[in-house]
Amino acid sequence: MEYRRLGGSGLKVSTLSLGSWVTFKNQVDTKQAIDMMSLAYEHGVNFFDNAEVYAAGQSEVIMGEALQELKWSRDSYTISSKVFWGGDKPTQRGLSRKHVHDACHGALKRLQVDYLDLFFCHRPDGQTPIEETVRAMDTLIQQGKVLYWGTSEWSAQQIMEAYSIARQFNLTPPTMEQPQYNMLHRDRVEEEYRRLYSEIGLGTTIWSPLASGLLTGKYNDGIPEGSRFSLKGFEWLKDMHESEEGQKKLTIVKNLADFCKKEDMAMTQLAIAWCAANPNVSTVILGASSTKQLKDNLEAIKLLERLDESMMTKLDQLLGNKPPAPPEY
Repeated sequence: MEYRRLGGSGLKVSTLSLGSWVTFKNQVDTKQAIDMMSLAYEHGVNFFDNAEVYAAGQSEVIMGEALQELKWSRDSYTISSKVFWGGDKPTQRGLSRKHVHDACHGALKRLQVDYLDLFFCHRPDGQTPIEETVRAMDTLIQQGKVLYWGTSEWSAQQIMEAYSIARQFNLTPPTMEQPQYNMLHRDRVEEEYRRLYSEIGLGTTIWSPLASGLLTGKYNDGIPEGSRFSLKGFEWLKDMHESEEGQKKLTIVKNLADFCKKEDMAMTQLAIAWCAANPNVSTVILGASSTKQLKDNLEAIKLLERLDESMMTKLDQLLGNKPPAPPEY
């Protein structure tokens, strides 16, 4: 395993990490979670990602139970949660000081830990002043309940506003962003955020490296039973797959499968390694529903050395996805 600094911070996170979205509770119970987290840890993974909204909090409950069983030293791993969707009531949603406070304490209880290493604002909240959210996060950090805070799917402009407010009032600025990034979804990480890496030291913990499973190739001939596209509550993935845009992406995936066959590479591993090849990616969050699947995905780290400039150029030509020029902000 390789380890990278989380942006400009001193925290080192494993290049590959383990997430729980979709899988924990929906596909993975506590026993399976223990096995998967143990496997990841043995392979050098030190970051485990979660959120209050995943399985309505049950994902964090399962991860907390697993941590209690595994009994790892608390200083040997990092764990995260995210705040935005905590329930249906007005005070259970968004990024108000109250909900940020309540969500943090709820996550601590479910995960059975004394502090969160990383705490993300899961989406921007247009109804709460960014200054209020920045102050709420800074308070949690001063209390020792959170070590680093960040954002997820915020625009570059919103991140810069939060950073500027923090600097203006001597508060803790955001350290990291958690955006979607994969071969089929590149613009934000590669272009929109480009200035933020050098200007404010932004770290990234990217999600969906396999484009919700498209880049595994398992959807090339339809939707298999038991896949996440067929799960209750994830019908939107099926709709996305069957849309005109989804079919265009499927064509790219099929061409990519042919390329991988010629190069003797597993497409899933290539897709993960391709994300990790970006030096502005701090860690690639893996999602898996079994130890076998996770073990295969962890092998992607071995492909990094094959992704030289020549190989990356070939892949860019194959993907046909030239990101636009970055916007001014």
